[in-house]
Amino acid sequence: MSLNDYSDAVHEVCLEAGWWPGPGCYSNELIGTKVALIHSEVSEMLEGIRKGLPDDHLPDRDMAEVEAADVLIRLFDLAGALNWDLEGAYHAKMAYNATRADHKPEARAAVGGKKF
Repeated sequence: MSLNDYSDAVHEVCLEAGWWPGPGCYSNELIGTKVALIHSEVSEMLEGIRKGLPDDHLPDRDMAEVEAADVLIRLFDLAGALNWDLEGAYHAKMAYNATRADHKPEARAAVGGKKF
């Protein structure tokens, strides 16, 4: 499956589960809420890394790993709702990043370079 296929599939599940008011009923406030929820999942992933705990719901898995999956689920849902070409954007961004001087090891090692 492509990233766009995952986006469509996840969004359909979320529509059926009632997480959206209906197809195409997407206000700026609702989109902003969805972005905030992605952010909260990223924060939970960080907390999992900081504490090194197993997940509460899937104790056979690391919390950070499960929260990373939650990030993907929420991102795919949003991308599916907005009909984003996540697959195309991913490939375009990876190609662009390969040309960036500030993404080279010597640039990061230089004074003032990006350390992380």
